[in-house]
Amino acid sequence: MKLTLKLLLLLLFVLSNHHHADSSSIVKFLPGFEGPLPFELETGYIGIGEEEEAQLFYYFIKSENNPEEDPLLLWLNGGPGCSSNTGLLLEIGPVALTSEVYNGSVPSLVSTTYSWTKVASIIFLDQPVGAGFSYSKTPLGKTSDTNEVKMIHEFLQKWLSKHPQYYSNPFYATGDSYAGMIIPAVVDEISKGNYICCNPPINLQGYVLGNPVTHIEMEINYRIPFAYGMSFISDELYESLKIFCKGNYFNVDPSNTKCLKLVEEFNKCTENINIHQILIPNCDHTNTEEISPDCFYYRYHLLERWSNKDSVRKALHIHKGTKGQWLRYNHSIPYDKNIKSSIPYHMNNSINGYRSLIFSGDHDMVLPSFATQAWIKSLNYSITHDWKPWMIKDQIAGYTRTYANKMTFATIKGCGHTPEYLPEETSIMFKRWISGQFL
Repeated sequence: MKLTLKLLLLLLFVLSNHHHADSSSIVKFLPGFEGPLPFELETGYIGIGEEEEAQLFYYFIKSENNPEEDPLLLWLNGGPGCSSNTGLLLEIGPVALTSEVYNGSVPSLVSTTYSWTKVASIIFLDQPVGAGFSYSKTPLGKTSDTNEVKMIHEFLQKWLSKHPQYYSNPFYATGDSYAGMIIPAVVDEISKGNYICCNPPINLQGYVLGNPVTHIEMEINYRIPFAYGMSFISDELYESLKIFCKGNYFNVDPSNTKCLKLVEEFNKCTENINIHQILIPNCDHTNTEEISPDCFYYRYHLLERWSNKDSVRKALHIHKGTKGQWLRYNHSIPYDKNIKSSIPYHMNNSINGYRSLIFSGDHDMVLPSFATQAWIKSLNYSITHDWKPWMIKDQIAGYTRTYANKMTFATIKGCGHTPEYLPEETSIMFKRWISGQFL
């Protein structure tokens, strides 16, 4: 009887360790990168829900500085439906794809100088289910903003229970674009959850958002004054738009035919502008199969070729048979955008005393910096450090302002919709802010 019990215990031990090995794995080499990785990378899945049907995939990179004390970040890309691998390999990570014409082999990776992992540990999370390498064991149902917030909170609790050494590290939720609808609500959810039994509290300190979607019905109207400020439309057209549309340019009453005609004229003037970065040629980035190597977004093609290589999936410990074609941006995920404005969450987070950095590339026409400044102004917090340039090597890198609610707003001069356009400048800004310096 004792022998049988010992064998059972031994079997349970082996099975539990085998399961843990399956759920997360250390990656020492990546196809396309020469030699061992100069940083610590772990990949894995966290099951969400009682039956753990949802399997959220993550890349975790340990801080290259002092991982025992440095901040822990969660990074989300936008969409919804963009893989966080976009953030890792194109925006803020320690390796990046090299710009080369694809020849059928594994695209090359090189080390970067601008990685946020120089000062922080980062969890890059593929969410919602269906984005990147995240998958569902059952047919994919419709998800929503509010559902994602709860799933991300559960993910963090489970991830930290498997990595308890990070409970004491300052935690920041970060991301860009559509993450602006999710991150403020996640911060609010974590804050509330920290006061409920029975998980250890997450050491939440604040959040960082780049060119965030906040209240899109209001924000898109700022494309008109932005276009005017950039001399894309005439004085006369701008004045007429203001008179006949009264600030509402994209949800126009069908009976307001004069406004509709003026908006049509505006669209003709700007239809060939790359609204993600107005200085970059407007090449098609939606069809990654036929994209030209001359296009800035050819890197999306390389990213998809890299991520779909069997050798890459093996290196990343992707569960076999869980993902067909990997897409950088999966548009087909059934999704209900049921948070119409994240401004109330920003307000709650301010009241609760969390720090925040909101930054805008000032050449982004998708979400112009004017729009971001407008909703920040609506929070009605007093200014503690007024508008001033922030500098890199005696050159203006952007402008910044700080508010009494511990919110810092910063522009990045010449940057577009995400950090991929100016990763070096974005990194310097982030490193100063996270260390408590004024920009």
